[in-house]
Amino acid sequence: MRTIQITIDEPMLVEVDRVTQQLGITRSAFIRHALQLALKQQKISLLERKHREGYAKKPVEAGEFDIWEAEQEWENL
Repeated sequence: MRTIQITIDEPMLVEVDRVTQQLGITRSAFIRHALQLALKQQKISLLERKHREGYAKKPVEAGEFDIWEAEQEWENL
């Protein structure tokens, strides 16, 4: 692991310290977790954008998935 230096505003630092104290973790652990979540969300956003672009380039055609209708099972809720 590497040590880095970051700058955040005072109100955010106060909130981070409050939450880390409640959770019983360090600032570093909290920030690492927040960065992991941000990176995961970024990856999801990229995949969703690619998915949208793919369907924009080649939209679903009418009847394209009709063959699978008999395979579906829907529970009565």
